[in-house]
Amino acid sequence: MRQSGILMHITSLPGKDGIGSLGQEARDFADFLHASGMKLWQVLPVGPVGYGESPYQSSSFFAGNPLMISLEELRREGLLDDSGLPAYVDEDPAHVDYDKVRMHKEGRLRLCFRQSGKKMQGKVEEFARSHPWAEDVALFTAVKHYFGDAMWTKWPEKDIRLHKEEAVLRYKSKLSEDVQYHLFVQMLFFRQWMALKKYCNDLGLLLFGDMPIYVAEDSADTWTHPEVFQLDRNRIPKRVAGVPPDYFSEDGQLWGNPLYRWHYLRLTGYRWWVERMKAMSTMYDMIRIDHFIGFANYYSIPYGAPNARNGKWVIGPGKSLFKTFRKKLPGIRIVAEDLGCVNDRVRALLKFVGYPGMRVLCFGFGGGDDNMHLPQHYAENSVVYTGTHDNDTVRGWVDAADEKSLMQAQQMLGFEKKEDAPEAFIRCLLASRADTAVIPMQDVLGLDTSARMNLPGTIGGNWRWRMLPGAATDEVAKHLKELNQQTNREAK
Repeated sequence: MRQSGILMHITSLPGKDGIGSLGQEARDFADFLHASGMKLWQVLPVGPVGYGESPYQSSSFFAGNPLMISLEELRREGLLDDSGLPAYVDEDPAHVDYDKVRMHKEGRLRLCFRQSGKKMQGKVEEFARSHPWAEDVALFTAVKHYFGDAMWTKWPEKDIRLHKEEAVLRYKSKLSEDVQYHLFVQMLFFRQWMALKKYCNDLGLLLFGDMPIYVAEDSADTWTHPEVFQLDRNRIPKRVAGVPPDYFSEDGQLWGNPLYRWHYLRLTGYRWWVERMKAMSTMYDMIRIDHFIGFANYYSIPYGAPNARNGKWVIGPGKSLFKTFRKKLPGIRIVAEDLGCVNDRVRALLKFVGYPGMRVLCFGFGGGDDNMHLPQHYAENSVVYTGTHDNDTVRGWVDAADEKSLMQAQQMLGFEKKEDAPEAFIRCLLASRADTAVIPMQDVLGLDTSARMNLPGTIGGNWRWRMLPGAATDEVAKHLKELNQQTNREAK
């Protein structure tokens, strides 16, 4: 089935309180997608953001990001009365000021808990029963706050650092109110998330989520399940994830995420991974697994190494993991992010699972005619993008492109002026033979490099872009719908 969608993270939506939320602005964007003839809404990971505000370094792969909770919805439901407090002053609606937003929303959510926590206690208890991870995440967050937000591996008390049962019970009692607050917040997030998912699904839209293959070192996941990861007896990683040196980076990329103990996971029937994918499948209709290559073979770097030069490739779980998924999670819809070091082992695994892979049109120019990102090489069973969150916007790309790459793009896509490039890229993508085409909202709006979401390998200034209020107009939706109709992608 031919279909199309837009990549637009929740935090990038316009709206009140300094950041996009799961409230009215999200429903408005769903309406825009529906009017555009789109079938998919792709978002980035929605967990609590970690170091550098990256959604790919979350403190929990199960939990939701409290910053995405709509305060407007809480006011509308009568759960929050902050009428006597000053409203958020959004000095730069084109960007998220995370420090300011965090202080504002934390204060309002604490107030909401004081006002409505007891009234919602039954809902919180019901949520905790149906989400077994929630109490662990709430305790982790409360203890982390108690120790000045230090990484859990640096918590001063050894017993709680090592998740000893007696210490866990002691801190649950000692920090009971804060634990209840974080449970309350997670209940609010998932209440709003599932309401948004229903709204989208009722419109015929599918929510397309993004799931990192690895979890952060400083996360509830590593703290509560150290046996799943390559950690020493002090719970410090032995080896960490990354990718080797290549054309783009002579030192490679040192991600620092703990690696999995795949032998242990296989012996336990991949129970931890099955639970993870099951949770994702309740949140999303489709799931993109980031760095799918790591299931075939993963790059292993010694912990503490200054860069990724001295890592080594290690064979991953391969087919056995996905045989388990087929048995335990039939019907789950997965997209494989297969960009990077694709070898015969990776190709064999992709062929076995049959999941769609990814291609990125901006990567197609400047090389030879055999470049797999050129549209003539797209397979039907693939998801194709003008660009992703990790590379520049189309307009930014053409502004910075070398003469050879730009000329090749102009000749192939049929545009002359740089400002016409986003439209030409979008038309090419939608007309391609790939079953699924996804366009970042920045490219729909023709924005330049100032709207770039992330520059890999840099800290600070990333993940901040927001769409200005009123940008997703009826005229834009009408134009996209015409393009979808012309290319036989209109959602029915």
